[in-house]
Amino acid sequence: MKVDINCDLGEGSTASDCIADAQLMPYISRCNIACGGHAGNLETMKASLENAKKNHLQVGAHPGYPDPENFGRNSMKISFNQLESSLIDQISQLEKIASKISVSLSHIKCHGALYNDAESSPELANRLVKSFNTHFPGLSIIGLANGEMEKAAQHLDCEFLREGFMDRAYLDSGYLVSRKAPNSVYHSLELIVKQALQLAQNQPLQTYQNNSLRIPVDTICLHGDTPNAKTVAKQVFESLTAQGIDVA
Repeated sequence: MKVDINCDLGEGSTASDCIADAQLMPYISRCNIACGGHAGNLETMKASLENAKKNHLQVGAHPGYPDPENFGRNSMKISFNQLESSLIDQISQLEKIASKISVSLSHIKCHGALYNDAESSPELANRLVKSFNTHFPGLSIIGLANGEMEKAAQHLDCEFLREGFMDRAYLDSGYLVSRKAPNSVYHSLELIVKQALQLAQNQPLQTYQNNSLRIPVDTICLHGDTPNAKTVAKQVFESLTAQGIDVA
């Protein structure tokens, strides 16, 4: 068996900030690099791409609302044309840097509030998927398993990777519990590893309402900005390997 582990990286401001990211790379198979919207700059993009290349990772763009002051975690009231223009600029910028060091981008994954907004708005999801498919037809899209982005991608016949989260609580509907709710984000290493294994093996997991839910996924997200991210990454990797599951 194989499982894809993705991680959001390059969200610092200097190349030295990318050192911690690089320590996670041996335990993942794919990374999503911030490209100047919510975080990241030319220096961090280049360093992240170079580190990913050394670790033989699949590399994608991680665009978000152009709102670095709030780290892209707040919804922005801007027109779709303004949003689309920013997203295209962000992804194109990363693509240009990647091309210079002979790295090919493989996917796009929206960040933060934009990711959540797309999952709560079929219209936004459709417009985003259509835009990505028009401007970057060779790139697949990562989004919430069984969510609006997946439906939009199916409708438009775009390659889509269904994403699951090892450290987030799920509602019975298959959507994530709001971060504002208590115990919506897991901090227990044991619980995170357990859910990672359940997702990787397509086993049912326990929902926030204490029911059982099975979520078929193509990739599992590891959050790289948690304080113990390296410990989590290493433990998840070792636990998966012990079960005969390759991270690839």
